[in-house]
Amino acid sequence: MTRSEETAPLSTRNKPKADLWKDSLGRTAIRAAQILLILLVAVVVVFALLQIRLLVIPVLVSLILAAAIGPFVNMLRRRGWRGGLATAVAFLGLLIVLGGVVTVIVLSVRSQWDELISQAAEGLDELENFLLTGPFPLDQEQLNQARQAVVDFAQSSQVRSGAVTGLSAVTEFLAGASLMVVILFFFLKDGAKIWDFFLRPFKGTREAKLRRVGKRTMEVLGGYVRGTAIVALVDTVAIGAVLLILQVPLAIPLAIIVFIGAFIPLVGATVAGILAALVALVANGPIVALIVVIAVIAVNQLEGDLLQPVVMGKSLQLHALVILMALTAGTILAGIIGAVLSVPIAAVAWAIVQVWTAEDPDLESMNPDLPPANSQPT
Repeated sequence: MTRSEETAPLSTRNKPKADLWKDSLGRTAIRAAQILLILLVAVVVVFALLQIRLLVIPVLVSLILAAAIGPFVNMLRRRGWRGGLATAVAFLGLLIVLGGVVTVIVLSVRSQWDELISQAAEGLDELENFLLTGPFPLDQEQLNQARQAVVDFAQSSQVRSGAVTGLSAVTEFLAGASLMVVILFFFLKDGAKIWDFFLRPFKGTREAKLRRVGKRTMEVLGGYVRGTAIVALVDTVAIGAVLLILQVPLAIPLAIIVFIGAFIPLVGATVAGILAALVALVANGPIVALIVVIAVIAVNQLEGDLLQPVVMGKSLQLHALVILMALTAGTILAGIIGAVLSVPIAAVAWAIVQVWTAEDPDLESMNPDLPPANSQPT
């Protein structure tokens, strides 16, 4: 013992040294390190998935389509159809429907695509002229900066890195489509067996929860796809009827673009409606364009307040801000396909959280072995 320790009071000598990790700052540092570690793992996982997106995207699309037509396969099986025959009928029916929709879209839009782009460009020019000379004129420099920002984004490395052009785009699309067809067939035929294989290591309550996760995932994805298709059809019919009544040129291609855009929640149908308004501005004047804008807003309000709650039910229990954030993240990571897939993935993630934390209202009715609602997960 040193001389300073000998002369120190006894109470001071016996006092334990403070643990740096047990005070408030230490606990905060530990929690921050845990959060950083989780974020690092998430970044690594996302990066790895992006490297094999040729596999990941077909698997996700196949899972969503299987969830959409799975009830039809189950209905055929309940009526006595053999599993292979029921799967083949549903699978071929889906391919025929998808092929027909794609064919109609291509034939309707391809012949008038150049004219559509030209009309939209003229509409943008007229809108720019109105902004410069209207009742609340903007400065030319402000418009130039806004336009340059859009151009910079379109030419950014992020966009270029996610875009594949020419032969590689065709090759990647054909490979992905072929892989999706094969995976979809096996999901429809052996989906339950595949899920049982992944659940083999789990027993008891954890297995029951995972089974509920699988069921809720298929419910959410199936409800989302079927509901979105109904909403897209209603949007197309309503906006297309308005365009035809107002005698706006290219009404049919514009209505089809509305149908495609409706599969991107919040913004898809709105952007398509803006395109229709620009065409109406050039061909029919500002009054007709204003009517088109009002019709688009009315249809969007009808969709958000009535259609989505009725046709989707609980399949999309997400706040609009969450949907917008998911859309942004999906678009940055995977472009258009990311925007389409991001919202159902976010809905599935939220459904899984509800099941795992015992907050799903259907937990107890699903399986008596599951813990009661509002209880702590094991």
